[in-house]
Parts: sequence; structure tokens; C-alpha cells
Amino acid sequence: MSSSTLPEHLTRPALRRVHPVPLQKDNQLFLGLQDPLMLSGQMMVVPPPAFQVLQLFNGERSLEEICKTIGAPDQQPLQDLVSKLDEFGLLWGPTCEALEEKKRGELSAAGAFPANATRILGEDPVAIRSQLEKWLDEAEDSEIEEPIAGLVVSHLEYARGHPLYAASYRTVAKGPKPDRVVILGSNHFGIGDGAIVSDIGFDSPLGRVPMDKGVIARLRASTGEKLFKDLLDLFPEYSIQFQLPWIQHLFGDVPVVAAIVPDPNAGLFADDGARLSAGEFISELAQALAAEGGRTLFIASADLSRAGQAFGEPTAVDAKRRKDVEMFDRQMLSEYIAGADRFVAKMRDQKNPMRWTSVGALTAASKLAKPKSVELIDYRQAVDDQGVGRISSAAMVLLA
Repeated sequence: MSSSTLPEHLTRPALRRVHPVPLQKDNQLFLGLQDPLMLSGQMMVVPPPAFQVLQLFNGERSLEEICKTIGAPDQQPLQDLVSKLDEFGLLWGPTCEALEEKKRGELSAAGAFPANATRILGEDPVAIRSQLEKWLDEAEDSEIEEPIAGLVVSHLEYARGHPLYAASYRTVAKGPKPDRVVILGSNHFGIGDGAIVSDIGFDSPLGRVPMDKGVIARLRASTGEKLFKDLLDLFPEYSIQFQLPWIQHLFGDVPVVAAIVPDPNAGLFADDGARLSAGEFISELAQALAAEGGRTLFIASADLSRAGQAFGEPTAVDAKRRKDVEMFDRQMLSEYIAGADRFVAKMRDQKNPMRWTSVGALTAASKLAKPKSVELIDYRQAVDDQGVGRISSAAMVLLA
């Protein structure tokens, strides 16, 4: 088959976002191409050299140009590769779009996102509640007596992050049950560059978390489909999912508004009105909440700096680098405590050198909760199992 007979989207292949996963078979190393959206339900596996070739699949080069770049005498292996990638939905084009539409239909029929990240807690609700309660008991009592409008909560996996989760959630464990919880997360895996809101629920090992239908209806009435068109980005988004069991454990079946908030300093790729910026989303949600009434608890699901080789830095994180990270974090947290606008401006001026991914979530929580003050409860840095990446997080309370 010549490239001229290939479908048009395969002649200049554009790879979707995938995550390489090392696999071993018969003492040979392979890479699994993990699709965060799991569109095909299967993982394509390639030899490591093929992954280097995939970096050239950016939609700008033709197959002929790619062949010349890698010095391949025959184009057929490349054609076979792109055809297989397309079959798995890993290339942009009609196949991927059809699989996305199918996925949306399945989620709509189910009425909720499946329990993904939260499965790390196990399947036994009694054991899960016992573990959450144990972590809460181990957390130091911050002795905050004022009404609480919101929390800043880590979204690290529980093995590293549970002390921070517990420190945050303990402050509201004995308080009044809110009428709803608004979870504000970040977009770690998806493609949408605007704000995204879920109009379906979420499953966790503790059951189904319902959405706040009234707020969702008001958002849809005022914005159309702008907030919902990139719904699939929420499928793998752990910054939302990791908060759910804590909310269920403390507040039962309280309805939730789950949203991904972009960095207000980043801007949208296209100024075509198809999506909402962070500022536009905050304004629309504030109006919807005011019209709906009731008491809202805001959760900024946020981690801070990312340092080390896992995030593109040339060397491992030593004692000096850890100190530099903490100094920057505490400076930015001080700006945040002083006010959201000041925080955003400072982060813009400094060009976010420590790769904070939760600027949008933090900003939205502050602007929506309108706290009279913000209190830092805990701060920690966590290293991964391989010791090549360090992520910092904080537990904070937004006082009403």
C-alpha cells in the first residue's frame, strides 16, 4: 500500500497523548502505550526503538518525510505502524473520534465515571472507612473553631499523601454537613484547555457520588455545552477522584460539582468561544451557586512543586534543591494567603518555575469561597519510589 492510498489522517500521523509503560516478556523490554482515556480497552505494545519514531508523529511530517528522517529504506513498516496505532485509537482522526463518541455513550448510559484511582483503597467499604478514620485520628488537631468555607487538599496517592488529606479533612469532620461540595481539580492527562465540569456522577468503592443537578442545569443553561464538551478528560483525572472517598465518609451522599480548572495564566489555545477560561468559569459557577442557594464547601485539590529527574530536571533532588523548593513554595503560599489575584500575578511574573499544576484550582477556590483568611496547616515534600521525583503539597483551610 502506498501512502497515497492511506486514509488522509494517516499520511501525516498525529499521536494522541500516551504514557509509555515498561513491560517485560521473555527477558525482553517492551513499551505499552497507555491511553489515559482507555478508548479501545486494550494497550498497544511496541519495542523501545518504535517509541522514538512515535515522537515524530506530530501531524506536521508526512510518512515520506519521517522515512527520510529515520533513514528507513522501506515505507511499509511505518504504514503498518500507523495503521495499528489508528486501530487502537491512538492517532487523531475519525477512528479516535468514533471511539470517543462510543466512550461518551457508555458513560452516559452508566450515569457515572467508574472507580479508577480510588480502587487503590480496596473493595471493602467497612475496611476503607476504618482506614480513613484511622488516618483522621492520626492527624493533629488544628483546633480551628471558625466556620470553614473551603480546603486545600493534596491529590497525591494515599500512600504518600494521607497525612495531608487527613490534616485537611479533620478540620471539617465534626462540622455541619454542606449542601454540596465543589471539587476543583487540574487536567493532568486530557486535551481540553478550558474549564470542564462533569454532568454525570462518580463511582468509588464507597458507592456512587451524585452530581448537584441544580447547579449543573444552571451552568448548562448559561453556557451551553462549553463546560461539558471535553467530559472525557475527567475519566482518568485523579485530582477529582482521590477526594471522593473522604467526602463520602464524612458527608454521606452529599451532591458534588466536579470541575477541572485551567491555569489562569495559560490562556486558551483558540479564542473561538468554544470553551471557558478559568475566569469565565469562576464567574458562571459563582452565579449558579448564588441562584441555587445553600451552603457550599469548596475543595481545591492541589499539589505544588514538582522537582527532580522525573520532571525533566538534570539531577536528583538533593538537600539544597529541597530547600529551594520549600522556599519557593512558602513564598507562593504567602502570596496565596494574601489574595488570589496577587498569587496569580506573582506566579505569572515568575513564570511558574517549579511547575505548579494547580494554580487554576487554587485560584478558583479562593475567588469562590471568598475567605476572610487562609490558614496553612501542614506542608510536606514526598519522593516517589524510584527517588527521581519530588512533589510538594500543603493542607490549608479557607475560613469563612
